[in-house]
Amino acid sequence: MKATNKFGIHFKIRTERVRDGKAPVFLGLAVGGKKNYIALKNFQAEVIHWDKVSGGGITTTKQGREINNYLDEVRLIIKGHYREMQLNGRTITIEALKDAFLGIVREVKPITFGELITYHNDQAKTLLAIGTMRHYLVTQRYLVKFFGQHFNSSDINLTVLDYKFIADFELFLYNHKPKDHQKPMDTNGVAKHLIRLKKMVNLAIKLKWLNSDPFAGFKLTRKRVDKDFLSEWEVKAIEKKHFELDRLRMVRDIFIFSCYTGLSYVDMANLKPDNIVKGVDGEKWIQTARQKTLIPVNTPLLPKALEIIESYKNDYRAESKGTLFPVISNQKVNSYLKEIADMCGVKKNLTFHVARHTFATTITLSNGVPIETVSRMLGHNKLATTQIYARVLEKKVSQDMAELKKKLG
Repeated sequence: MKATNKFGIHFKIRTERVRDGKAPVFLGLAVGGKKNYIALKNFQAEVIHWDKVSGGGITTTKQGREINNYLDEVRLIIKGHYREMQLNGRTITIEALKDAFLGIVREVKPITFGELITYHNDQAKTLLAIGTMRHYLVTQRYLVKFFGQHFNSSDINLTVLDYKFIADFELFLYNHKPKDHQKPMDTNGVAKHLIRLKKMVNLAIKLKWLNSDPFAGFKLTRKRVDKDFLSEWEVKAIEKKHFELDRLRMVRDIFIFSCYTGLSYVDMANLKPDNIVKGVDGEKWIQTARQKTLIPVNTPLLPKALEIIESYKNDYRAESKGTLFPVISNQKVNSYLKEIADMCGVKKNLTFHVARHTFATTITLSNGVPIETVSRMLGHNKLATTQIYARVLEKKVSQDMAELKKKLG
């Protein structure tokens, strides 16, 4: 904890309590705009040797200099306690300095994990997207279950956190058997919960609620997973398929729209007419910001995306919400995409996020768009994130090698 820069020490006497020419001396403390006085027990100053202006003994008399020597010792003691609190990262308050000076030791109540969770969530709910916040709540529920199993309590003191705690929680996640239809967690599922726990632990360290990092020396294990994306023929198969049901036709349209724009479901659902602007080239662009990271996204609209926008221009469901497209839940969209995949002969696990991967691979990178440009359109702040999404397809490899053959003659 940083020390406050508003720290002061001064002294004064209480002239209304003069007895036999002597008055009690009080130590005045000022910390962070607050002031308080402490009586210096067993010490009194002769009023005739006290300088009210300087708040100390008169320097021209022996008695005055003796008073100042004593006050200097008090100053050194207070400054010593102040410095000790600085070095130990303690919160510096008038109450804490007063207790240190008077030798009062108060029992400090340990911070609990529940208090950390409450503080974290109060901060995070204004900074994180709703979906991300939900993930933290799931991790926190697993932690409470872990506390009950290992500590027979719904809450624990943060002092319990150490390397063994992290290792035991990891094992608990692997061994946890869901009562519903969910599958047991794999390596990456466990890693996501540990990453969220680590972020909460880092917050506790910054708050000085933890003196050491329980994750020190702990190695997070993750497996590389290839992201599903659609090939060119799969995109065309879904594009050209005729659907009798309006719900399937609408979900197909917004899915294909994302294939040509790279927008996530929530960013697509939040699009409003005002998000379609004239770009630097005079053509229509999407101008928005990712809800997940608030990073600006500026993407030129391809003809297919423009065609889909036009087809929903007068849709009463979109107009009632003030959005470009009718909005239904992501869960329903993913459910309908399973039907669409079956009807179009697509064997992949079709979810809305597959459209984002498809934009990165089939639509852009495989057609020669530089990865830096793709990264910008996806709203990534790190190129490495785009490299996880995007792969160079065999078609692009073939084209590049054909060009090389020509050069080699």
